[in-house]
Amino acid sequence: MPKLPALKVIEVERILLKAGFIKWRQKGSHLSLYRAKDNRSLTIPRHFSKDMPKGTLRAIIDQTGMTVEEFLELRK
Repeated sequence: MPKLPALKVIEVERILLKAGFIKWRQKGSHLSLYRAKDNRSLTIPRHFSKDMPKGTLRAIIDQTGMTVEEFLELRK
């Protein structure tokens, strides 16, 4: 399993949009995303000045049903 790089919140959001998620709603500093093909939804924090914590990033990747490799491939 590759090591997770430090990613900004906006980069994570772009990767998730490429993966087929759509912006569903936002409340405060958290954004909810939804993907209809497999009925998955997840919420990500939107604190733009900081890098996404590694534990939070790994939890988001797990919730998408993708591997770390698949997630990082969408970064390109």
